[in-house]
Amino acid sequence: MLPLDSQFVRCPWCGERFEALIDASAGDADYTEDCPVCCRPIAMHLHGDDDAAELWVERE
Repeated sequence: MLPLDSQFVRCPWCGERFEALIDASAGDADYTEDCPVCCRPIAMHLHGDDDAAELWVERE
């Protein structure tokens, strides 16, 4: 089980880099988070298992 972690991502709208908190303990997840810079919605897709977590983002 992975603890709460963070990963840097780049906003698909404004291009700014920011730190996103991720929790891979529940497995795969899709959620929306607003960019802390431009406030536009970002679709976040998390694939997690016991060993690693992968996060990718796209415009919502």
